[in-house]
Amino acid sequence: MARQSALARTREENVPRQTKGHESLKTQETLPDLDRLIHERIRLGIISALAANSSLSFNDLKRLLKTTDGNLSVHARKLEDAGYIACTKSFEGRMPRTEYALTASGRKALEKYLNHMEALIHAMRSPDAPSPASGKER
Repeated sequence: MARQSALARTREENVPRQTKGHESLKTQETLPDLDRLIHERIRLGIISALAANSSLSFNDLKRLLKTTDGNLSVHARKLEDAGYIACTKSFEGRMPRTEYALTASGRKALEKYLNHMEALIHAMRSPDAPSPASGKER
C-alpha cells in the first residue's frame, strides 16, 4: 500500500463526508483552519509558556514541558524560524544560557489560534452539531 502524502490527506480531510441519515458534516467554510505550526503539543506549550512569562531559559522550558533537549531544540527552532519566538544566547560565567521570548507576531499567532479553537468549540457545542458520544444530532 502506497503512503499517502500529507497534502493529499489534508485535501481529503477537507472534502465533506456523507453519513447515513445525516447531511454532510461541517466543512472548511464553517470551521477555521488551525495554525499547524502552533497546534503541535510541544510548540503550543512553548508559545503558551512564553505568553505567560516575559522570557524563559531553555532549561526552564525543558523542565516545564517535560521534554528532551533535542525535542525542545527542534520545536523551538521551528517557532524561531517562523518569527514566533526570539532566541538570545549568552553566557553566565562559563555556562551558556539560551533565553526565549514571544515576539509580537508570535503573540498575534497565538491569539488567532485561540480564536480558532474557540470557534471550533462553539461550532461543536451548537445545537445542530453531532453529539461526540453517539454521533447523533443534538
